[in-house]
Amino acid sequence: MIITEYLAREIGRPFAVILGILCALFGGYSISSSLADPANGLLPASVIFELAGLKLLISQDVLIPVSLYFAVLLSFSRLHADHEITAMQALGARTLQAVRAVLGIALVTAIAVGVMALLARPWAYRTSHNITWQGASKVDLTAMQPGTFYASQDGTRVTFLAHRAGHNGTAQDVFVRRRIGTHTEVIFADSATPLPELDPSGQREVYLSNAHIYEIDPTNPQNDQLLSASGLKLDPAGVPGSAPGYSPVAAGNRHLATSTTPRDIAEFQWRLSAPVSTLLLALMGIPLSRTQARQGRYARIGPAILIYAGYYMLCTTIRTWVEHGEISALPGIWWGPMLLFLLLLVTLNEPAIRRRLRA
Repeated sequence: MIITEYLAREIGRPFAVILGILCALFGGYSISSSLADPANGLLPASVIFELAGLKLLISQDVLIPVSLYFAVLLSFSRLHADHEITAMQALGARTLQAVRAVLGIALVTAIAVGVMALLARPWAYRTSHNITWQGASKVDLTAMQPGTFYASQDGTRVTFLAHRAGHNGTAQDVFVRRRIGTHTEVIFADSATPLPELDPSGQREVYLSNAHIYEIDPTNPQNDQLLSASGLKLDPAGVPGSAPGYSPVAAGNRHLATSTTPRDIAEFQWRLSAPVSTLLLALMGIPLSRTQARQGRYARIGPAILIYAGYYMLCTTIRTWVEHGEISALPGIWWGPMLLFLLLLVTLNEPAIRRRLRA
């Protein structure tokens, strides 16, 4: 029990540090990529941070397993380098006891990852899709920068400002293209000024000066119209786009479990494989931590990175194959965990295999 608690503490510290670093890096990258998107530049800062938080929650089924994997590897590498493993074995502790200690931690972590993959992941995807759609249906002309095309998420609206007279000033040479049903509406105005009052939906209407409106009907060119107005009020959001369509990543587990669509099968298998990968990767860190005499504690980091990168690429590739129906649903994405399990058995029994080969 003392050795088990000691191993748990040795694994817990680096696990918390690695997971914290990965979350900080991924969260910073999500925020920076969102701010770099011109369309997201129209969203409030609170919404951008909320979207980044949802992306971080979605990524936990990948960040937690890799953090535990390297935490076990670094902890046991230090124990080998400081000869603590040798001391434990001299006191009667067996390798199986170390495996049981890691297995207990991995089981608890795998359950947490399974809950996130099956419950938190689809909820986060649904929430982020709804936030993105609602944000795309509202446009703040005062937040737009000149020289940039602002397109809605569904592609029904494009807005462009050529010039602006100072911050929040009057925009000049304004171009707006909207798709309303089967028609396309193109508006070009010399200037656009946001009105101070808000409409019932909370949008700020825009007053266009010297506007030219082109109504285009692709199905019947005879219905095309050209209108001119010295002054015109316009809701820049126009007709809101359609609500977010169906996406397997946001679908419920019950629907995915009974679906025969390859995309649904691949998504459901990915969710189920997340806790299995957590368990296998944690155990894989034990045999990979074995070092030879006079090797440092970081000698096996390189091979460990290659193994994880290969496993992750293999799983994502097989998932793509399942989505496109190139391989059958069974074993489907489970090829990855099965190959990792075989590699785990080989590495755990590596000393015995070497002794037999020498004999």
